[in-house]
This record gives sequence, C-alpha cells and structure tokens, in this order.
Amino acid sequence: MGGEAADAAEIDLMKIAIASGKGGTGKTSVAVALALSIHGKTEFLDCDVEEPNAHFFLNPEIRLCEDITLEVPVVIQQRCTYCGKCRDMCRFNAITVFGETIMTFPDMCHSCGGCFLVCPEGALETGNRSIGTVELGTARGIGFVQGRLRIGEAMAPPLIKAVKARSTDSRTVIIDCPPGTSCPAMVAVRDTDYCILVTEPTPFGLHDLKIMAGVLKRLKVPHGVVLNRAGLGNDAVEHWCMDQGIPIHMKIPFRREIAEAYARGIPMTDVDKDLKDSFTRLILEIGK
Repeated sequence: MGGEAADAAEIDLMKIAIASGKGGTGKTSVAVALALSIHGKTEFLDCDVEEPNAHFFLNPEIRLCEDITLEVPVVIQQRCTYCGKCRDMCRFNAITVFGETIMTFPDMCHSCGGCFLVCPEGALETGNRSIGTVELGTARGIGFVQGRLRIGEAMAPPLIKAVKARSTDSRTVIIDCPPGTSCPAMVAVRDTDYCILVTEPTPFGLHDLKIMAGVLKRLKVPHGVVLNRAGLGNDAVEHWCMDQGIPIHMKIPFRREIAEAYARGIPMTDVDKDLKDSFTRLILEIGK
C-alpha cells in the first residue's frame, strides 16, 4: 500500500474538479482530503466563492488579497443626447433613459461592453465596481487560492474565473466547485481534466447526481463518483452508476468519528489513515 501511495505522487499534472449536484454531500471534505493525499506540488482552489469554507480545514497562511472588479459604464452627461441606444442594447436593464435623464445600475451590469460599442456620442467612460476578493497563500505545503464574493453581489462567475486564473501550470490542481448545476458550477468545472462527483445514498443525492452527470456529459468532462456516508441510505445510487457506466471510485463510510472531525474542522484523512490511503489510490486511478 505504501509503494502504491508513493507511485500516486508521480501522476501527470491534472486539474481535478470536485463537484456535487446538491449542497451538503461533503464535497469540500472530499476536496480537502484529496489535496492532502497528493504527494508533490499541489494547489487548492476554493471556487465556492459564495460560501468558501475549505480554509476551516486547511488553515492557510494568506499572503496576498486582491480586489476583483468589473468594468461598468459611467455616463459623461455633457456628451449624452439621450438617444437610448445603450438602453436598447442592454438585456440586463443596467442602463436606462427617461426623457433627458439617463441612469446606470452598476450591480446589474454584466460588463459585456455592448453599450460602449453602440453609443454614437462616446458619452460613456469606463468605471469599476468590486465583486469580491481573491486570497492567495499556502496551507500544509499546498498552494491555496480562494474567492470571497462581495456581500450582496450576484455575479459569481467572473470571480470564479479570477480564482482559476491564479492557478499555475506546474501543479496538480484540486478545484472545490460550487454546489448545484447553475452557472457558477459550470464555470468551475469547465476545462478541467476530470470531475469527481460527491453524492450520498439518498433519493435527493441520486436525483441531483443524475442532473450533474448529464451536464458533465454535455461538457465532455470525464467523471466518476465518490459515495459519501455509505451505508446511510439505499443502494440506488450504486445501481444507477453501474447502469450508466460511471465508476464509483470510493465509498466513505457513515461514521461518527468522521462527523466529529468535520465539526472540529479536522480533515477526515487526519483521523483515519486508511481513508488517506484510499484517497491516494483514487488519485492513482484517475491519473492513469
């Protein structure tokens, strides 16, 4: 087992997304455990920017915090003729014209730049609004990057892209994705080499697993399953995965000591050496 674990350190560099169709399946716990089971240069990206929580387990030392902004239009009132072309262009209603009054709504702007292109008078200039921060540091020898979305901000995808852009090409990258199958999750899993879907043996777990697996199939991202809290529910998830030809790489048992460790912010691999060996074998499996 020890030799196999050592071999796992030699896998080709990969970008591995850890995702789930629903929240509460243990996605972050699995992502952290996986990162801690890789020998060699590893990077952890917490792309769950609306509620990042991997730092509770990894306790990173943050060395840099960057403010991430989007470009938004600012009106030059002296030039504006109130023609309304910018208003007609904007599908998000971030700019509007009433008679000889023009108003912008920066929080609704998606920074597409269309209004700048159609304004015949050049009456718009570029402004910026903050959408959140990206924090960079290290944790237990692992490169660590996380995003924190500004409170009240609805635009998570640009911040997730900023987190991914801080990754290096010289490390194996573990990406903790947002839960669900909406735009933030799609941005996080796109352009990854493999996606591990974390689910649980319950009807809700199976329902959302089916949706996420369908999305990954359309995105052409190879994927497999980690079954968390195995033994808690029924075997419907296992039967469905077998029917679909989706590998179940690992089953994490439903045990009190794992739940207690989670509640204390302790990675499961710190309390169960066998689990760490299992995660190392998982890396070896998907790295072949």
